[in-house]
Amino acid sequence: MRTNRRTFLGQSSVVTLGAMPALACRGASTAALPKSNRDGKVLVVIQMSGGNDGINTVVPYSDEGYAKHRNTLRLPVDRLIKLDDSAALHPSMRSAADLFEDGRLAIVQGVGYPNPSRSHDTSMAVWHSAEIGDENTLRPHGWLGKAMDSRRAQAGADVSNAPDMVLLGDESQPLAIQSRRSIAVALSNLTDLRLRGPRWEAAEQGTRNSASNSLENFVGQTMQNAMATASALEQTIEQSHRGGVVYPSTQLGQRMQVISTLLKCGFQTPVYYAIQSGYDTHAAQMPTHAFLLREFSDAIQAFLKDLDSSGLADQVCVLGFSEFGRRVTENGSAGTDHGTAGPVFIAGNQVRPGLVGAQPKLLDLDGGDLRMGIDFRDVYQGITANWLGVNQDRASEDSQHSLKIFKGSLS
Repeated sequence: MRTNRRTFLGQSSVVTLGAMPALACRGASTAALPKSNRDGKVLVVIQMSGGNDGINTVVPYSDEGYAKHRNTLRLPVDRLIKLDDSAALHPSMRSAADLFEDGRLAIVQGVGYPNPSRSHDTSMAVWHSAEIGDENTLRPHGWLGKAMDSRRAQAGADVSNAPDMVLLGDESQPLAIQSRRSIAVALSNLTDLRLRGPRWEAAEQGTRNSASNSLENFVGQTMQNAMATASALEQTIEQSHRGGVVYPSTQLGQRMQVISTLLKCGFQTPVYYAIQSGYDTHAAQMPTHAFLLREFSDAIQAFLKDLDSSGLADQVCVLGFSEFGRRVTENGSAGTDHGTAGPVFIAGNQVRPGLVGAQPKLLDLDGGDLRMGIDFRDVYQGITANWLGVNQDRASEDSQHSLKIFKGSLS
């Protein structure tokens, strides 16, 4: 099911009455400081749109092919953040390196799919749906949407009426969170959730005076819950302003802060989705790529640090992916063109840290592209089964393995 921010909160109190109590369940305790009562695991997906150059992200610095294929774009070895004797992170990823050293980051290497497409739209649709095919393939639902449908089927009457998936930002709703039965909503920022102004004050006063029949009682109670939820949000936001983790002022950093605030307010939504654009680096790649990787790394580190201080870090993991990597050989514009496999990042306290899978070989290519080492659908299967607890349906019928990427998973 698809909806948007207007439907989510909207200008209509009727719609909002239906949505707000579903978002947070602790409206009655506004006298106390906000403290999350959420339970269950949370997945936060960061879509690195445009095709990330994985070779200059997790750098195979000891591979002879690196110097051979990268002249203008070759990063100085002495500036790299080394992870082991052969792999290193881009110098802008100091925050990610800290997570790696702290045992809270897994980097899955050489992730892709068979017969990859170099089309942004087709490849992103493949990653979104977990279904392999060309641009003519019908993909009505996304992998997260299908997982949330299964989760609702498993939960039966016990399922929460909270939205299953929340997209942070103004982008179009990605296929990944489209579904048959579960609910996905879009949220631009927390201002949308702050119920202020004469209209809401009048509505709140109206609910206090309405108790003449059962319908009015229901509406009134729902309205009060919505108001209480908004109040809890206000308190959490004010707490953040008074001191706490400082988030980067980047767009992604601010979106991660919104997600953190929602979690701390007790939102029961299990999946959040944020998009970081700009990775289509065909020309002058160096400065753009460095900024994007720093934005990505700093935002995740601030987010996990914030959740640590709130006691929520064990419930949350972050997945970072891109629709494809870049060509191994740089082009003539100090950039790289569309390629195939690339790294996937999974961060959180419950992640089994380290490098996962074999590092792609730069002297053993397939038509000038990296050979895939791990099918992305196996990553999805590991997340849906071992993190989100969805066991009825597989993320993809073609998935052969469930990647063991969380502590407690059998190796």
